[in-house]
Amino acid sequence: MDCARLWLGLLLPVVAALDFSYHHQPEMERFLKSITQNYSSITHLHSIGKSVEGRNLWVLTVGRFPKEHRIGIPEFKYVANMHGDETVGRELLLHLIEYLVTSDGRDPEITNLINSTRIHIMPSMNPDGFEAVVKPDCFYSKGRENSNFYDLNRNFPDAFEFNNVPRQPETVAVMKWLNTETFVLSANLHGGALVASYPFDNGVPATGTLYSRSLTPDDDVFQYLARTYASRNPDMRKRNPCRTKIEFPGGIVNGYFWYPLKGGMQDYNYIWAQCFEITLELSCCKYPRKEKLPSFWNDNKDSLIDYIKQVHIGVKGQIFDQNGTPLPNVTVEIQDRKHVCPYRTNKFGEYYLLLLPGFYVIEVTVPGHNPHLTKVTIPQKSQNFSALKRIFYFHSERSWIISQNQILYVQ
Repeated sequence: MDCARLWLGLLLPVVAALDFSYHHQPEMERFLKSITQNYSSITHLHSIGKSVEGRNLWVLTVGRFPKEHRIGIPEFKYVANMHGDETVGRELLLHLIEYLVTSDGRDPEITNLINSTRIHIMPSMNPDGFEAVVKPDCFYSKGRENSNFYDLNRNFPDAFEFNNVPRQPETVAVMKWLNTETFVLSANLHGGALVASYPFDNGVPATGTLYSRSLTPDDDVFQYLARTYASRNPDMRKRNPCRTKIEFPGGIVNGYFWYPLKGGMQDYNYIWAQCFEITLELSCCKYPRKEKLPSFWNDNKDSLIDYIKQVHIGVKGQIFDQNGTPLPNVTVEIQDRKHVCPYRTNKFGEYYLLLLPGFYVIEVTVPGHNPHLTKVTIPQKSQNFSALKRIFYFHSERSWIISQNQILYVQ
């Protein structure tokens, strides 16, 4: 068996190693296209739109079925460089792509991750801003905003305050992208601090005051996700690695507590796209010297991989009618964890709920019918890169439930 694995490894494609430097748009495109040519069976490169200046917004997908969603395979994404002058995340995602594809078939953990997950990687949401940086700076520089001088992380619809700024092409492209996939988990990579920030970024002004927190119904999950990333990063897990006025115990912080912002992307993902997203601030310096990039990769590699794995916590499944037809638009929520926009099944009748180990009550509501409640216990350990599975069959004539082999018949 060991000889067979070694022989398989020798047959796998090899491309020249990505250097540790900053890659401008043409260089990044050449790298991404080279990856898809050499690893065509597990990658898919596509543009979700164009920037103000016409640059492609590239997304590279890694998975066993990279071009399409497969039932039961959760969708994960990383997005970087939405502030063009915050550059470390852009390069880390390029190195992550290389690490994933070159480890497939060689590293059992990465192979299992690719088998069980569809991973979407967007190295740059603001390529115009990146190209606009004239002189790299640790603090603010011209390239933060897009070419229309809008901060893309203040440009999304907001559930707490009306946000009437003109939607930018980059923002619209991401919003449309979110509608095409059932994303479950995400992270947005930034720079200028070292902390994992979790929702909400905004809050209700009547109750929210400076240095208070604005918490989601899934606050326990978000704190766990943020700690998962920060705990593997040797600098982020320190209280104040950047020596600022604010300390971050454990390397995490509630976004609103840190500083409130309107129109942020992580709140939009959670509220309107049913996708848990946190913001990862990866470097005290926004645009550090390229000589620092190898150490950033070493500090973040394990965190980047471990965070992807968390897409497999909790419970997932499908809702069918009595004929076995998937039911879309069915509300599936955890009792006492009601979201601003209720989480609903997709066109395949699928749902994904990120949960920590424990006892929960799932509330299933088919449009036009009363809610159905069923109990579920999430085990301490995930089941081999898979959340707990629960499948529901809806029968309009029945007033009882049969629970057998993880199949539930619902009124």
